[in-house]
Amino acid sequence: MESSPASSTASPDSRTKPSLALAVATVCGIGYIPIAPGTWGSLVGMLIYYLEVYYLPFATVRGRGVGFGSHVLWSTWIGGPIVLLVALGGVWAADRTAKFLGTKDPQSVVVDEVSGQLLTYVAAMAPLNWKYLLLGFILFRAFDIWKPFPARQAEALPGGLGIMADDWMAAVYAAIGLWIARAAGL
Repeated sequence: MESSPASSTASPDSRTKPSLALAVATVCGIGYIPIAPGTWGSLVGMLIYYLEVYYLPFATVRGRGVGFGSHVLWSTWIGGPIVLLVALGGVWAADRTAKFLGTKDPQSVVVDEVSGQLLTYVAAMAPLNWKYLLLGFILFRAFDIWKPFPARQAEALPGGLGIMADDWMAAVYAAIGLWIARAAGL
């Protein structure tokens, strides 16, 4: 006797595949790269930051002797909303993907790394030069892997929020590192 697709005992394979959520969570398939998918996700975050600073209004934060005010303008009106959009979309997509795959934090979900990397640069108001981009990337990856307090505890939050929150904490630490580097004259 076959069970109907509408029955409450349907197998996980019979559930509708959340294609949009999977595309967002894996950043259009980047998360399926078998070696270091989180690093690839962070590189996508760096690329997005580079492109948005280079091409969007208030892009005077390119590091050419521009005042602090331009950094604040850009971070407030352009960078902040983009970070928020990626973060909210990431929570939704990570939650749906984790439920579909039946795991708490699937390795293929890399939107959290994209979100964290973007937050690192925007929170640090990083100028667009290779030193800040590289240092921000290294710091974010190090803190994301290390997970200092309270990043590891943030993973215990439910669903997509837990998947994303530890990366946001790593981003805060990395942004502080970039601020220190700027104060030291890098």
